[in-house]
Amino acid sequence: MAENATSHKVAVLIEEHFDQTEYRRFNEYFPANGYAVEYLSYLWGNASLTFGSNPDDGTVEEHITVDVDVTRVKPADYAGILLIGAYAMDRLRYQPVMKPGAPNTAPAVEFVRQAMAEQIPVGTICHSLWLLCADRNMLAGRRVTCANNIVCDVENAGGIVVYERDGPADLVVDGNLISGKHPGTLDSFLPAFLSAIAKRRPLEAAPLRQS
Repeated sequence: MAENATSHKVAVLIEEHFDQTEYRRFNEYFPANGYAVEYLSYLWGNASLTFGSNPDDGTVEEHITVDVDVTRVKPADYAGILLIGAYAMDRLRYQPVMKPGAPNTAPAVEFVRQAMAEQIPVGTICHSLWLLCADRNMLAGRRVTCANNIVCDVENAGGIVVYERDGPADLVVDGNLISGKHPGTLDSFLPAFLSAIAKRRPLEAAPLRQS
């Protein structure tokens, strides 16, 4: 992939039961600021798979068909990597075969493990830190925030949850790891993530705009 194309793309890992608020905002915010959004998943040998959002109010309002398999791309192909919230990342850390003491080999986990090792900006929000909990080496000692529901998972994986007032902070930036508490913090999370990827690889003639 050419450098120009690389620097203009943000990858979003996605699976069934994704957060529809984040999905909509990603699709608006990044193109408005000069970045294409490409959705990735593990396709289990299929040419494509269609995923639905969380059934808010009993209705699945958003669907997406993904045809980019996470095993066929590299983190360095993108300016940054986003992990969408809700339950999608729990599904992506599933591995059908496991051995005692062996590292998690789910393709999405291996993809993010490589991104973290290469210091590519990784953005997590709400429940999506679940994916990093699959490998303690990715999370141990890192300052983060997350949904109240998974604080124990994150802390058990060695993450340091930053608190403000009566719960996890709205936004925490620790090096290349940018984490947001929940979709209600998108107004601060999205500019912080964009700033991280712009610092790593500036985007020519693309002024920052809010959406």
